[in-house]
Amino acid sequence: MFRRMKEDIEVVFEQDPAARSYIEVILTYSGLHAIWAHRIAHSLYKRKLFFLARVISQVSRFFTGIEIHPGAQIGRRFFIDHGMGVVIGETCEIGDNVTVYQGVTLGGTGKEKGKRHPTIKDNALIATGAKVLGSITVGENSKIGAGSVVLRDVPSNSTVVGIPGRVVIQDGIKIKKDLNHSDLPDPVEDRCSAIENKIHKLEEEILRLKMEGAKKEHVNSNL
Repeated sequence: MFRRMKEDIEVVFEQDPAARSYIEVILTYSGLHAIWAHRIAHSLYKRKLFFLARVISQVSRFFTGIEIHPGAQIGRRFFIDHGMGVVIGETCEIGDNVTVYQGVTLGGTGKEKGKRHPTIKDNALIATGAKVLGSITVGENSKIGAGSVVLRDVPSNSTVVGIPGRVVIQDGIKIKKDLNHSDLPDPVEDRCSAIENKIHKLEEEILRLKMEGAKKEHVNSNL
């Protein structure tokens, strides 16, 4: 248990340059507190002490602003950065070395039974405000851009942005966890730019045809 707690603290120093000391991290990082509380709640949940597990979960939510259902399965070195508003559903499965930012929702899409929340594979990163919904899988080393809404499976080694989320990068190699939230590809903007280019070409073609028509009229009038 203490080895796992030390590992949780170390990943904070790796991921957050603002972390300065062990005492600061232990006392002030709400994401760390939420993960530790979840470990206790999940242990009780597996022993079918559902009510007590849910009480611990809700107390943790009250103090940290992070809601993790006791049934969620979370791997090692999970890091929640500025975790206010993070919601993780009951049947969610999270692998190792996963990072999520504030406002992320790993939720369901309805009242269906069984597996209804996402599976997040190892080394994934989910940026601020992203919503990953339904029984889908986010592959290893993949990134979900800020504000994206993901409703379909995400292949490994991919970057997804937009509403609905679309894969914009997939190069088959491991992607570093240094997502620049302000410099993401925008498929909507790309489509709008393509439409503008087509309109510009059509305008040029219309102008060319008008000029040709005017020349023909001028020649006919001279005849």
